[in-house]
Amino acid sequence: MSTTRTRGILAAAIAVVIAASATAGTAFALTSGQDASSGQGTSSGQDTNLADTFAAVNRNTKWQQTGSLKLDFPTFHTEGIAFTEEHIFLSSVEILEPTVKFPSPQGGYDRTPGKGVGHLFVMDKLGKLQKDIVLGEGDMYHPGGIDFDGTNVWVPVAQYRPNSSSIVYRVDASTLEVTKQFEVQDHFGGIVMDQRTGHLVGNTWGSRRFAEWNLHGKQLSTWENPSNFIDYQDCQYTGVSKMLCGGVTNLPQTNPAGGTSATYELGGVALVDIQTHEVLNDIPFQKWSAGGHVATRNPFKMTASGNHLTMKVAPDNGEEGNGTEILTFEADVTR
Repeated sequence: MSTTRTRGILAAAIAVVIAASATAGTAFALTSGQDASSGQGTSSGQDTNLADTFAAVNRNTKWQQTGSLKLDFPTFHTEGIAFTEEHIFLSSVEILEPTVKFPSPQGGYDRTPGKGVGHLFVMDKLGKLQKDIVLGEGDMYHPGGIDFDGTNVWVPVAQYRPNSSSIVYRVDASTLEVTKQFEVQDHFGGIVMDQRTGHLVGNTWGSRRFAEWNLHGKQLSTWENPSNFIDYQDCQYTGVSKMLCGGVTNLPQTNPAGGTSATYELGGVALVDIQTHEVLNDIPFQKWSAGGHVATRNPFKMTASGNHLTMKVAPDNGEEGNGTEILTFEADVTR
């Protein structure tokens, strides 16, 4: 083979590698909520801008509501949200028969399974419904918090009771093809894809415990949540084995305010290190919806552009307040 031809082949190969690297970097930037044109990604594809910016958030950070997108279809009880270049994905549970608590545990359960339908709504960027994907099997009908990895949307669908069982689904964000990835014991109400390892990380009922699996469903590790601040409802990957989680907890009121029967919602956001299991930063978030719910009650996602943060939430059910609205909150952070 001639020297000239060899050099031509090598040059072409290098061009392919460079193009592939650029594509991978763009995909990751879109996954982590970072504008791909901002140049915040690194050569390793690990975009840390969102995690680094949120690490500087504190209770004095000024958040302003800057937008509201009303959804004009039945949304039921919303759970998780994810954004891609083409779609908005919203998970939701439609309750047909509520669960009922037993006087004492029966068969390892504290309540009846109830009945319902699990939905993954696919919308365009204006919030118009394009497809309703029904997920679940038998008593497993409760979708939870979801995550987009740049290609797939990951959705856990569990029984609506603790210490039960779940199915993990993979939905191709472009073709909307659904794949049942694996089943797992226990109720898992949220999931993220750790793009550094290719593993999935889920949180149980009330996010009191985490588990890590490979893509075949083999459990690789499990750990207790070191924080008792809030129950994480919806999480997202933020790069370099970190995840950002929004959530809520219900706390009792004083007697003049109604006592323990009149609880109030405490909202919050937490940055969690998947490797060390540490909570790196967490903040309360007390902004409310038209339905009177704290903003981080269920669906939650955040993006960063430099030191500017944008949060998207959908706390209200379809029958509450103005119906389900995707609310936007923004803040500037000093790092």
